[in-house]
Amino acid sequence: MRRRMSGVLGRWATLGGGGVLVLVLAGCSSASEQDVAGVATAFENPAGDPQARCDLLAPATLATFETDASAPCSEAIVQVPLTGGEATGVEVWGGDAQVRLGGDTLFLTETHAGWRVTAAGCEPRGEAPYHCEVEGP
Repeated sequence: MRRRMSGVLGRWATLGGGGVLVLVLAGCSSASEQDVAGVATAFENPAGDPQARCDLLAPATLATFETDASAPCSEAIVQVPLTGGEATGVEVWGGDAQVRLGGDTLFLTETHAGWRVTAAGCEPRGEAPYHCEVEGP
């Protein structure tokens, strides 16, 4: 009888531990969503410091943006029509994320320096890829 009880208790302990793991993972997901939303809203804030906004771009996106604009990012970013606003939807999958702000969509990637914007000012085009004002290679 003792063996049966310890087996049942052991299973409950295992299930309880799994529940804690699920809660911990859920907490990480919402923390990532908050981090992603914070970076997206800071990047899109038209009143934000232009250089600080540029610092939120992923390195390859920054390089492409400056090449396409033929100007330093801090000068070119103020010319990009970004709507800003609060995040209305955040999706995180692995090291990538999508954030919807009002009429705009941003894409981000997780880097060693934190979440960085890979595309912004994006509009859906049906089955075609998004059209983005700022995007990397």
